[in-house]
Amino acid sequence: MRDTPLTWLYAPGDRPSVVAKALLAGADAVIVDLEDAVGPDRKEYARSATAELLAEPPPVPVHVRVNALDGPLAGADLRAIAHLPGVSGLRLPKVTSAADVVRVAERAAPADGGAPALHALLESAVGLEHAYAIATAHPALHGLSIGEADLRADLGVRDDAGLDWARARVVVAARAAGLAPPAQSVYPDIRDLPGLAASCAHGRGLGFLGRAAIHPRQLPVIERAYLPTPEEVDRAEQILKAAATESGALALPDGTFVDAAVVEGARRTLSLTHRQL
Repeated sequence: MRDTPLTWLYAPGDRPSVVAKALLAGADAVIVDLEDAVGPDRKEYARSATAELLAEPPPVPVHVRVNALDGPLAGADLRAIAHLPGVSGLRLPKVTSAADVVRVAERAAPADGGAPALHALLESAVGLEHAYAIATAHPALHGLSIGEADLRADLGVRDDAGLDWARARVVVAARAAGLAPPAQSVYPDIRDLPGLAASCAHGRGLGFLGRAAIHPRQLPVIERAYLPTPEEVDRAEQILKAAATESGALALPDGTFVDAAVVEGARRTLSLTHRQL
């Protein structure tokens, strides 16, 4: 299992058979959704079914996306889900402020201290403006990402390029806060695999690492897009080999200047390749 997942697969909480299949679909991690994927009349069932399914540790890490923090369902979700053995983290939708994160961390913390790993989803202009404050709000916050469908609607963005500034903003906020690089938001057309691949390549160029999926067929495309190429692996190994034999700044045989930041980048590249090596 990778330290940093590249593939996250969403599954609706009110369909436990689908969740069970998702756990075996090959994703690095699964997100069980109690929010947008579940109709109002199925919310209680989704919560209880998810609690039953995650009463024991699953084969891969599982995060649960709870319902809106300012609504009547989030409290019950947190009480039922937060401390189950099978829950690795909680996804918090539509976060708009640092106070949202602090409030959940305090409500979800067990009596003996600590809190489950939290992941904030920024889905509005207000949330985006507060990205760094949210990213540094509480030690329990482990991740940050965009909910692009809601953000697109909030901003009135008509084409995909209109979200690039928002995407870069979240990448920078996560990095500045010392969090892992964000994963991309879902690609909604499960039949358009070439479009997904192109979108992943664009996201990788912006600094994202990995992506959420809504169908298992998307997983191999995402993984191929985010795993280093053989050429990138060879380059990283060359850099680390040179760094191991010399101290300070150095130059590779092709004349490329290498400093500490380049060496760290090479280490990050190789950290993703253990399935290949």
